[in-house]
Amino acid sequence: QVQLVESGGGLVQAGGSLRLSCAASGRIFSINDMGWYRQAPGKQRELVATLTRDHTTNYADSVKGRFTISRDIAKNTVDLQMNDLKPEDTAVYYCNAQILTMAPLLQYLEVWGQGTLVTVSS
Repeated sequence: QVQLVESGGGLVQAGGSLRLSCAASGRIFSINDMGWYRQAPGKQRELVATLTRDHTTNYADSVKGRFTISRDIAKNTVDLQMNDLKPEDTAVYYCNAQILTMAPLLQYLEVWGQGTLVTVSS
């Protein structure tokens, strides 16, 4: 069984910074795309940023220039550096990854973390 565990959420004032981290564990053969999504109260989950294995990035327009996604392929981790945070960034942030594992046959599974809350006060 594979899982993703996020850390780094919390309360920050507008204009501040936070760094989210996500670590994958379990029987992992490879990880394809990794990324971050968020869900604000009363809204649908939305993409924040993704990063492919060959380091191609994709960002939501609302976070471009403020957020940076990075990953360590050897350690199976992905981070999200969030700068110049705004109240509208308040949400539960979820880590996502496409993980090659035995389930029970060798296949890619889409795995989600449990989420970490980011609250930005004005």
